[in-house]
Amino acid sequence: MYNQAKHFTLESCAYLDAEGRLLRELEPGLAKPELVKRAYRAMVKGRIFDKKAIALQRTGKIGTYPSILGQEAIGAAIGLAMHADDVFAPYYRDLITQHLRGVSLSEVLLYWGGDERGSAYKHCRHDFPNCVPIATQLCHAAGAAIQLKIRGIHRAAVATCGEGATSKGDFLETLNLAGAWQLPLVMVVNNNQWAISTPRSAQTAAETIAQKAIGAGIKGVQVDGNDFFAVYGAVTQALEKAYAGKGASLIEAVTYRLGDHTTADDADRYRKQTDLEHAWAKEPVKRLRAYMAEHLGWNDENETALVAELEKEIDQAVVEYQNMPAAPVTDMFDYLFEEMPQTLKEQRAQIVIEQLVAGGAS
Repeated sequence: MYNQAKHFTLESCAYLDAEGRLLRELEPGLAKPELVKRAYRAMVKGRIFDKKAIALQRTGKIGTYPSILGQEAIGAAIGLAMHADDVFAPYYRDLITQHLRGVSLSEVLLYWGGDERGSAYKHCRHDFPNCVPIATQLCHAAGAAIQLKIRGIHRAAVATCGEGATSKGDFLETLNLAGAWQLPLVMVVNNNQWAISTPRSAQTAAETIAQKAIGAGIKGVQVDGNDFFAVYGAVTQALEKAYAGKGASLIEAVTYRLGDHTTADDADRYRKQTDLEHAWAKEPVKRLRAYMAEHLGWNDENETALVAELEKEIDQAVVEYQNMPAAPVTDMFDYLFEEMPQTLKEQRAQIVIEQLVAGGAS
């Protein structure tokens, strides 16, 4: 029997070291000062908002909340790389991307406060809402990519997930379909090393997440998820490929979850302090600020002014959220089915009558 070995390659990319120094020269499109400053602004805003949201949860103002601490570069890169008429299917750690695409911070707070009006975006209405079930958003994105291809629209669907989602059938089925049908789909895996308390090492025996693309016949690339330039460059290339009708891509962005999985978690129970300290030394906000200080003249005065401006903006969003009038009770009926079943019509009518009676009594 004649055996012939087949060999595959996997790209990896990084531009900045842990101290924010360039490992290699940036391409012209990555080095634009306006782009870098927008990215840094988005990352700092995400970090400040994240801290505020956790404080609101601790004081009972919103429900369980998933921190994005340490993963800001991924969200900023995706949000800045995408075009407005692309379709985004997020998971629950994507507030920076969503905000860059037009979701207001008050809408973000509404959602995590248990108010579904937070999913009825005033802008980017063609994007999907947050997905808390693991990996199902990938299937939704595949559906969006299918309709883009069928209609001949040269845009892309972008879906995100954590590395834990890559163990689900939804991920593997989407990956296979994206390759078989050459869909204009970009899948970005936020490999933050932890699926709640399950480490990445227990998720898969594969050396990388990105190599899972090989079996699907699509391009896979691994990037430093703490390096804005690496993520932005990879997403931009994947989008251009999708726009040109050349199929899907899988991007593994390697980072680290610096906070708890959610506010219902205590990562100190399963994570080594030394690992956390090592991860803090490579975190993305500090890294990009160091680059800006060296190449764009960013200084402490700039930083202080930016933080003050963003804190004011975030405080205003909190006020808007807290002053939002309660939704009508009838919303639970009106927005559940396209055609309301008779049983719900009767229940809705009963609630309306009870409200009228209560209003008259008062």
